[in-house]
Amino acid sequence: MAERIRLVVVDDHAIVRQGLRSILEREPDIRVVGEAATPGEALDLVVRERPHIVLLDLKLSAGSDVEGLALCGELTGGPSSPGVLVVTTFLDQQLVLRAIQAGARGYVLKDVDATALVAAIRAVRRGESAFDSHSAAAVVASLAAPATGPDGTDLTAREREVLALLARGLSNEAIGRELYISATTAKFHVGNVLRKLSVSRRAEAVYAGSKLGLI
Repeated sequence: MAERIRLVVVDDHAIVRQGLRSILEREPDIRVVGEAATPGEALDLVVRERPHIVLLDLKLSAGSDVEGLALCGELTGGPSSPGVLVVTTFLDQQLVLRAIQAGARGYVLKDVDATALVAAIRAVRRGESAFDSHSAAAVVASLAAPATGPDGTDLTAREREVLALLARGLSNEAIGRELYISATTAKFHVGNVLRKLSVSRRAEAVYAGSKLGLI
């Protein structure tokens, strides 16, 4: 008999976690091995339980709508990382892309039906990508959108901090120490900076950022 899919649910609302657990534990090939409400709880749980899949909401506190993005980057940063399937109420073209760039293997909205959710979980376990019709349309729209030159205006305050530290020649580990974040999260922010400035190297990001007056 094939190994059951070991799964962790990360959501700041207990009723959502309990609802997902009750749905998923009806499936003979899925086992919910834990629930977490915060990034810290989630990281500890993943280390302890080593799940195959993490169902992750992007909003994990009242203060941030996308706290889950940074967590996604941390969860997917290692060679034996779990597959992350985003399950959220937010649908935004850029948000879907940022989740993918942070390492998510799939993205579905919370109004997805149980059959589709289970199918997405199984797809991610097989190493495939999984998107519901809404998020898939957002990805297609982003790919079809005309390319525009970078102007740096969409860099977040944290990404500008990271750019300034790149200009000082700091590594991901050193950036993490400066900003009190993990090296994996620093790497996630560096990747976003490079993408938004349409460059592939850190030195190119510094050059582009200086031309744009960002540093």
